[in-house]
Amino acid sequence: MMFKTCILIVFDLEVPLTLTIILGIDPGSRITGYGVIQIKNNQNRYLASGCIHVANLDWPERLHHIFLDLQEVIQKFKPHEAAIEQVFMHKNVNSALKLGQARGVAMVAATFQTLSLTEYSARQIKQAIVGFGAAKKEQVQAMVRVLLNLDQCPSADAADALAVAICHAHSRKGVNDDRRHPR
Repeated sequence: MMFKTCILIVFDLEVPLTLTIILGIDPGSRITGYGVIQIKNNQNRYLASGCIHVANLDWPERLHHIFLDLQEVIQKFKPHEAAIEQVFMHKNVNSALKLGQARGVAMVAATFQTLSLTEYSARQIKQAIVGFGAAKKEQVQAMVRVLLNLDQCPSADAADALAVAICHAHSRKGVNDDRRHPR
C-alpha cells in the first residue's frame, strides 16, 4: 500500500477588514450637516463631512434636496448605522415646525435605506464629545478636530454632524465589537 504525502502550504492571505460606518446628521431648515466616520479596532476615522445648503430654495424644494442629498451620501459611503440630533425647544413655533420637518425628511432618508437610526439630545452629544453638556459650538468643533485627527476644524454644521456620529460610536451597543459589519 502506498501513502501519499500531503504538504500543507499556508499563505498569508489578507483577512477582509471588518468595520462599521456611521452617518451622523445635524438637521436644519437652512443647513443640514452630515458626517461619516468609520470604526475600526475601536478607533474612529474620518471619512467625509459636509453641509446641504438649501436656504435659497422654496420650502418643499428644501425638503426634497435634503432627502436627495442625504440619499447620495448614503449611497456613496454605505453606512451601517445612522444617528441624528433631536430637536430642542424653540421659542418660535414656526421655526420649530420647520426644523421638525427637515429632521423628519432626514430620518426618512436614513430609514429609507434600512439604516438603524438613533437619536441623541444636544446635551448627550456635547457630553460625549467635550465632557460638558452645555459646551459651546466652538468647543465641539475643536474636540471633533482632535478626536478625528483633522488638520482643521470642520464648519459648525459639519462638526455637529460628526459629533453626532462620534457620540453614537461611543454609545451604541457592541462598541467593542466592530466585526458586526464585514467589508
